[in-house]
Amino acid sequence: MNSRMKFLIACAMALNSLWAQAQTAPVKVQWLGQAAFKITSPAGKVIITDPWLKANPLTPVEFKTLENLGKVDVLLVTHGHLDHFADAPAIAKLNHVPMYAPGDMNASVVALGILPPELAPRFNKSGVVEPSPGIQVTPVHAEHSSVINWKNPATNKDEIHVGGEPVGFIIEMEDGFKIYHMGDTGLFSDMKFIADYYKPDLVLIPIGGNFTMGPKEAAYAANELMRIPNVIAMHYGANPLAKGTLAQFMDFMKSPSIKVHPLKPGETASFQTKK
Repeated sequence: MNSRMKFLIACAMALNSLWAQAQTAPVKVQWLGQAAFKITSPAGKVIITDPWLKANPLTPVEFKTLENLGKVDVLLVTHGHLDHFADAPAIAKLNHVPMYAPGDMNASVVALGILPPELAPRFNKSGVVEPSPGIQVTPVHAEHSSVINWKNPATNKDEIHVGGEPVGFIIEMEDGFKIYHMGDTGLFSDMKFIADYYKPDLVLIPIGGNFTMGPKEAAYAANELMRIPNVIAMHYGANPLAKGTLAQFMDFMKSPSIKVHPLKPGETASFQTKK
């Protein structure tokens, strides 16, 4: 057997090993406060969403040092507000990984010199991308707003720039397990369509109120519109204006077929893969 054949066999064995791992390993979802999550796929890919970490009062101290996230494979930002976008450019540069965000938001990010074009790709709602092999991401509608608050280094003054339309994300793992990160959103009837069409296994849902759905609205969306079997609440507790609590949300959650996974910042929920 020549060296080339040995090399090809070794590669095939390595791929088979990774595939076997992806069939048995769980999806791990770690809440880092607000809408920031560290999601680990069955094959060990690390997905970071809406990273507001350094200034987030809920983020565990460990993760206020961005290097402690480890190697980031996929970086997702739902909209331009600082409590979702603040640390994303630094993570993109640190890991040499593109920041996937609403197309018009990333156009502003490039124009302002926050990130180079290769780290700020453009895509939009219903456009499926594969930011890392085996991971597929689809942006979907969110009922919110989006601007970029940028401090001009020439004037040292804050400026407001176009942030594009906000989105949520359908994040599909290598084995088909799907997570619906809703981003910041109010109620809208097409939540039912999104759940019916994409069939997510887990939804990350904002409950704080004022800027997003509060506990009652979020529970209505979960119970009546989406009926996704697993729920993790987010976007509460970090801003005094967002007064909704997990206890209030749980009081409104009445469906026995839906499991709410209560997480404190830094805690992880694991989900068995589908295949």
